[in-house]
Parts: sequence; C-alpha cells; structure tokens
Amino acid sequence: MSNKISFKNSNNPTIDMSAVINLPEGFDESKTYPAVIVSHPGGGVKEQTAGTYAKKLAENGFVTIAFDRSYQGESGGLPRQQENPHVSTEDVSAVLDHLTTLPYVDTDRIGAMGICAGGGYTANAAINDPRIKAVGTVSAVNIGQMFRNGWEGDIADEDARAVIQMGADARSADAQGGDPARFPLAPMNEADAPNEELRQAWEYYHTPRAEYPTAPGYMTARSLDQIIPYDAFHKAEAYLTQPLLVIAGSEAGSKWMSDDLYARAASTDKTFHVIEGANHMQMYDGEPQINEAIGQLAPFFQKNLGA
Repeated sequence: MSNKISFKNSNNPTIDMSAVINLPEGFDESKTYPAVIVSHPGGGVKEQTAGTYAKKLAENGFVTIAFDRSYQGESGGLPRQQENPHVSTEDVSAVLDHLTTLPYVDTDRIGAMGICAGGGYTANAAINDPRIKAVGTVSAVNIGQMFRNGWEGDIADEDARAVIQMGADARSADAQGGDPARFPLAPMNEADAPNEELRQAWEYYHTPRAEYPTAPGYMTARSLDQIIPYDAFHKAEAYLTQPLLVIAGSEAGSKWMSDDLYARAASTDKTFHVIEGANHMQMYDGEPQINEAIGQLAPFFQKNLGA
C-alpha cells in the first residue's frame, strides 16, 4: 500500500515536502516497523527510480519513503530546480525527522539509501546524522566530485574554477531580475550525449522510458558555485561508521565515486557489490539489475534494521 503525503520541512518550515510512503504487506498500525528513506538522483523525482526501489524494499518488510527534494518535483521552495547540495543533504534528515513522528515507525531502526546524487546525499546525511543506522547506495555520485572532475574522474580540480564563476555570474544575473539560467543535469538532447551511457541518461529523462512532468532534467545555473566545492564524503573517514552497502555497475563511468566512498568510509561493516556488465543508468530501471540490487539491499537492511 502506498500513500502520497505532505509535511513541513523541519529545516525550513516554509517548504512543504512531497513524498510517498510504502507500507509492507500485512501492515498493522498498532505495530512498529523499520523504515528506509530513499533519495532520488539529481534531476529526478520520487516517481522514477527512487519510487521503484522504495516499493521493492517495502515488499521485504520495511516502511519506505521516497521524497522530492526541496525546490524539486512536487515539494515546495524557490527558486525551482535549485540543486543546493547542503539543503539536499539536510532534506534526508528532515524526512527522518518526519518519520520519528509516525507511531508505526521504530525510530531506532531507520536506514537510508539513494541512487546517483541521492546516494551521495544519503552518505553525507549519515555522516552528519547518527540516527541513520544503515546506509545503502546505488550508482552513487558525489555531485561535487562529478562537477569538479567529470563523469569518469579525468578532469583536474582547477579546471572547475570557470564553472564556479559561471555559477556566481548566474547569481548576479538572477539578482538583477533575469530569467534564472539553467544547467543540464543530464543531456537535454540526444546529440549532446558524449557516450552511450549518457545517451541513456537523456533517454531516461526525456523519452517515454521514464520521463515525468516534474523532472525536467536541469538545475539552476546558480547551483554551480554551491556544488563545485561540495564533498558528499567529507569526513567519511571519521564519521561514516554505520554499516554500508555500496552497489555499482562494472561498466559505469561513475563507478570511481562508489570506489571512493567505499575506501573513505570508516565503517567496519562495509560491502561493495558490483553488478557485472551494468552501466550507471541500467541501475535505474533495468529489471535484472534492480532485482540483483534489491537482492543485496533487502538482506542488508534486514540484518541491520530488522524486519
């Protein structure tokens, strides 16, 4: 059973958060259940891959919640399509705050997972918030690393200085009353894709494969000067101590960021599961790839949260 809900963001009560809660089979409101928060990719919304993972995890005994981040999807906040990574990280904890108000959620058994940038935000939230008892990532992207170093990690940090300037210039233009400049989070046109993997990103967001009206696939250009210096894994070597499951495709250009998360995390209980032959985007909606990932995530959360 799934229910769409709305609640005030505890970090910014002017923003109403939109989410879908999935309840496990045989749900009994007089009992308490473990819960898993599921965070969507950059440019995505809860109705896409995050919702798929949330529903499948609910089938394994969890209360799950997939949500739209502030400024995105059906959640509130201005400017629209802002991708402030610090706010996005805090949104995970704001969702957890809401879960603690639900009588059927065991507040000592809450985990979190995310796909793509949502995986990076989830890891960052767990570093900041020990209430998250177990962490899972799928095709994890550290959005700061990606914009500094490129999809495959082959660009030097200093080459991103011009991108910071682009973000700063966009802020000035916005302040002077112009239409907010946009910056793609995935190729906006098929011809813009530099390789097959990113062509599939265009296909996912802009064709019937998975397009959704509230997921335009771009962000505000002013987001850039917030993203470039951001490190989703900052102090992971000290504070990311929760059990950790990292999942990535062997053929994903983004895999190096999952490698980095796994290496940096202080967790003494951590596992890296590689899905052979899969690229980044196949982990979003490929049926065999998702089934293999859920085959790892469900027992991981059952072990660490109980179900």
